[in-house]
Parts: sequence; C-alpha cells; structure tokens
Amino acid sequence: MTNFEITSLDFTTTEVKLWAAGDRRFSDWPVVYLLDGPVGSSKVPSASRRRRVGVAAERDVYVGESLNVAARMRQHFESTAKEHLTGLRVIVDETFNKSVCLDLESFLIRMLAGDGAYQVLNRNDGIVDANYFDRDRYRESFEDVFDRLRADGVFTRSLPEIENSDLFKLSPFKALTPDQTIAVEGVLEGLFEDLTRSQRSTTVVQGDPGTGKTVVAIYLLKLIADIRGSAALDEPDDDTLFSSFFTERHRELLQGFKVGIVVPQQSLRASIKQVFRKTPGLHPDMVMTAFDVGASDEEFDLLVVDEAHRLNRRANQPSAAQNKQFREITTTLFGADDKSRTQLDWIIAKSAHQIFLLDAGQSVRPADVPAEHLHELVARAQSADRYAGLASQMRVRAGSGYVDYVRNILGNQVEIELAPDFGEYDLRLFDDLAEMREEIRQRDAEFGLARMVAGYAWEWKTKNDKDAYDIVIDDVSMRWNGTQTDWIASPKALEEVGSIHTVQGYDLNYAGVIIGPDLRYDAETNRIVFHRESYFDKKGKENNPALGLTYSDDDLLRYVTNIYTVLLTRGIRGTYVYVSDPPLKAHLARVISSTSPAT
Repeated sequence: MTNFEITSLDFTTTEVKLWAAGDRRFSDWPVVYLLDGPVGSSKVPSASRRRRVGVAAERDVYVGESLNVAARMRQHFESTAKEHLTGLRVIVDETFNKSVCLDLESFLIRMLAGDGAYQVLNRNDGIVDANYFDRDRYRESFEDVFDRLRADGVFTRSLPEIENSDLFKLSPFKALTPDQTIAVEGVLEGLFEDLTRSQRSTTVVQGDPGTGKTVVAIYLLKLIADIRGSAALDEPDDDTLFSSFFTERHRELLQGFKVGIVVPQQSLRASIKQVFRKTPGLHPDMVMTAFDVGASDEEFDLLVVDEAHRLNRRANQPSAAQNKQFREITTTLFGADDKSRTQLDWIIAKSAHQIFLLDAGQSVRPADVPAEHLHELVARAQSADRYAGLASQMRVRAGSGYVDYVRNILGNQVEIELAPDFGEYDLRLFDDLAEMREEIRQRDAEFGLARMVAGYAWEWKTKNDKDAYDIVIDDVSMRWNGTQTDWIASPKALEEVGSIHTVQGYDLNYAGVIIGPDLRYDAETNRIVFHRESYFDKKGKENNPALGLTYSDDDLLRYVTNIYTVLLTRGIRGTYVYVSDPPLKAHLARVISSTSPAT
C-alpha cells in the first residue's frame, strides 16, 4: 500500500514560501523533489545543430532529497545553474525515512537519464545503493511513484523500456559495485597525484565480460567533468561516495583539461555518443576512434580507452585510405614508419595520461593489439600502482563463475564438468534451431532484448543481394544484421542475427547463440578445432604481410573461441545455444543442460 503524495507547483519564491508555510513536513521531514524547466539558454542548440547531433531532450531536470526542503529551495533560488527551472514536484510519504529518500532519489535519477526526455542536471558524485530496513517493500512503492510521474508526463516510456535502452545501460548515473567504486576512487586518486607532480601516467582497469568496464569509463568522465565544473558554493553532501574530490584544489588541477574517450567498435561508439549528447559536461565530440586521436592537431591531457583490446596493430585496414593514414600517423608521431608501432602507442604519444579498460580474452581479430602488448601494459601499470581489477559480475545473473565456465568448455580443458549450479539462470542447449528461435521470440515478448547472434561462419550474401538469406540451417533461413550501428535496438533485430561486431560491449536479456561450423570437435584428438573454410570474416583470418605474420589454424582458434566467449556472455537472464557441428554438439551436451531450470 502506497501513502505518498506528489505536490506540484511553480518554482517561484512566492509560491514556494506560501506552500512551505502550510505544512510542517516541508521544513522538517525527509522528502524527494524534482525541479524542471526548459533547457538552460546556454545549453540550447540551434535548430540546425539539434538536427545534426540528434539532441532530443528539450527540458532540464534536477532530482534532490532533503530533510528541510523549504530551506533547500532557497539555496536553489540562489543558484545560477537552476535559475531557468520553472516547475517543482515534491514527493512526501509519512513512512519514508532518510535512507528511503536517498534510494528513491537515486532511482529517479537513473530512470530519468535512461528515459532521455530530460537532460539530468545532477552531478555524478555517487549514486547511493545502500541497504536499509525493509528496502524491498519500499522499492515496490517506487514503481508507483514512477507510474504517477509518468501519468503526469515526466516519463515517456515504461520501466522495462527504459531499463532495456542504451541510454540507461550506458548512463553515467549508476550505482557502482564495491570493486567499481574502489576502481574509480583509486584511478582518481592516482590521476590527481600525477597531476600534482606534473608527471605522465598510464592506468589499467582490467575485468572479464560483464564486470562493467564501459560503465567505469563513462562514470569517470562524467565525474571528472562535474569536479571541473563545480562551484565552491554548491558542494555535494558529505555522504556521497566521491564528495572528497569536490575541492578547490582538484577543480584547479582540471581547468583547461582536454579529455576524450576512444572506442574502437563502431556500434558501441555511436551508442556512447548518444548518451554524451544528453549528459551535461559531456559532448559527443569527445567520443573518438584511434585514427581521430592520431590525426588530431591537439594534445590530450587524458584519454580513456574502452575495449582497449580492440585497438589495432599494423595490419591491412578495412580501406586503402586507412592503410595510408596508419602510415602517416605513425610517421608523424615517431619520425618514421615504424611498423612495430600500434594504436596503443598512438594513444600514449598523444596524451599525458591514459586509462585503458581491457580484457585480453576479448580480442577477436589478428589485427587487434597482441595479447603480449596488453600483458606488458598491465605489468607496467601494476608496478606503478596504477592498476585496478574488476571481478563482480554485473551482467550475467549466473554469477562470477559463469565466464570461467564458458572459457573452460571452449578452451580444450583436459577435463570439464557439468555446469555448476547457476541458480535461475536459463542456460540451455537446443537440438532444433527453429525451436530456439521461437524461444528467443517468446523471451523478447516477455522481457525485451532477446536476440539471435552467431559466429561469423556464414557468408554475408545479403550485403549485395537483399532478397537472399545468409544463414540457412535445415528449414530455418535468416539474415545477418541489417545495420552496423545500434543493431540491437533496430526494428528488424528480432528477425535477424547479430555478429560479434554488433554485440561486443552490449547487454541482452537473452542471447540465442549459434555456434557455426567454424568450430568443430576432433574426436581423435579430443580437441575443439578451427575450420578455416567455414569462417567468413576476411579480416579475421587474413595474414599480415606488413609484419611478416602467417596465422595457423591454432592461432585463429584463439580468436574464434574468444568470439564465442563474448557471444555466450551477453545474456543477463539466459543463454540458449545451438551447435552446428554434430560432434561438437555431442561434446558440449556433456556440460550444458538441455532442459530449462526449474521455475
């Protein structure tokens, strides 16, 4: 049963004063409030620019909580950053305490950022996710608050729609896990120490799939922007996670600080740009490729590199223009066309400070930076005390042991055991692809974000013939993803099959993974093997004459098993598996259950 009230009024000194005088709770009771209004005049882009960069949020919103909301409003009236806000909503409930209000405040900030109708003005000094008495019961009432606000036009989408969106999943307004919190705090402390000493630095954040490396990258950039843009008269509350960084000294160190984020994958890069468009302090121009950085005339104070394992070494690039650019950038930066140089070297040469977020086990092409280079980078960061590890599994509800399990069953271990107890996680092996596709459709109807994905074991025929089919197995005919950017949210995604290049870095609720004939099982040697003739990613198997490298089947096996590891770790709630090669299917049937978990 919910007892909350939502009072709406104009955000003017006269109306707020009259309203506050009528109820003692507005000067002595924990409440949550929303301030909103048209986008501030300094932030309003021209109509032509809105069309160009896709700015959709036409209103600003600020969410707060206070034990004395009347006094807090007087502070907001004095803030130039909020002088353009025109509306106030106050949420009050006789049963709410301070902990509940902090939690509701965090919930609304996250949902508003994910909905995208408003530009959230809150600083990123630490979303609260603390436990407290009867939290589950109180959180049920949050959904009622959400529904009331949605009916009032504050939200434009349902909770499931918001939670399945890229804006929500990639938003900087996150409640961090304990190891993410430690990582962010350690990275910032190290960065400010190095800035104070005027010394260059390289930091590494390492973690398995699903540990939230991208979340940490975006969170750090927003936090740095908020520290830089903060004012001494508007300090965060002492109980926020990172309040100690909002000091005059830290602000001074960040003045004129040029920052960028490098994202190698095209689709993920586009999604992050969309988030940056709607986040004060961030800008889509901050999101770059390694080529953008290398060719820039400017030097960067800080570059954050997400999915750093996907940076390139010298190899045949997708176009002749990029091959030429690779040579030119290397020559400009190092005085000669040194073919041993990689994009990793470019980043270090172009910035005083770097933060690399990586997992060498997610390298999927021979052109990626070699694993040994990444290991050397990690070792240097560890020796300089500029290293953080992420372990908590944020994506897969099967727990942290699931990633190791997937790597073991694909890694030619001498002995592998039946899947451990993954609780309610729905891991299943299918004999019939049509049945698996139908199950994925049903899960999409229930939860959204259920998609079919596959290894690159079928030719991309529809690239030139839109009436053809790419993947034909028995009586099932399917096409590869029809778009390279934001495929997961595209209208036809449920009817298509995504490749590694459209899903790496993303979450799904359910993933239907087709393991193609590029992976097979050799019963004589009891090993999983790579079948070159069934692998159609040309950049994924071509040799490297520039460096004199020829790749054997065993060399390529590592990349292909990495691809399937990534695909098999996309599903939050479950992973369904179909295996094309009958011996491999029989081999994996020993370690993957063919029935659904008990419900």
